[in-house]
Amino acid sequence: MGAAMSASVGQDPPHFLDGKRVLLIEDEYYIADEVRRILEDLGAEIVGPVASVQTANAALDEGAFDCAVLDLNLHGESAIPVAERLAAEGRSFAIATGYGSPAVPEGLRNVPRIEKPFDPQALIELLAQLSCART
Repeated sequence: MGAAMSASVGQDPPHFLDGKRVLLIEDEYYIADEVRRILEDLGAEIVGPVASVQTANAALDEGAFDCAVLDLNLHGESAIPVAERLAAEGRSFAIATGYGSPAVPEGLRNVPRIEKPFDPQALIELLAQLSCART
């Protein structure tokens, strides 16, 4: 993982998330830890990880983040309302979803998405699509 992987992302520099605060909404510890390490390798500061819809909404209320990575199934509870809120607020975010996740509603189909289990390089390429990576 690390800098060697992130350096291979298209035209983006190895630390294309430098100084960006990324809200990580993920309930699986090992996945959250892997995503956290990837984000930190790209220069991001992590907000979270948060593992429930309630704590995700609290983080959105605080608003101290530039973009988010969101799992749609948090301990069996659908996080679609969190995704819809992120979209309604114009927040940049990506969906990391896996088996058992709720279907993505029509209004969220254009949100960058990756299926779990994912390859770390695929996650890096997904993160490069977020507007917080380009500002």
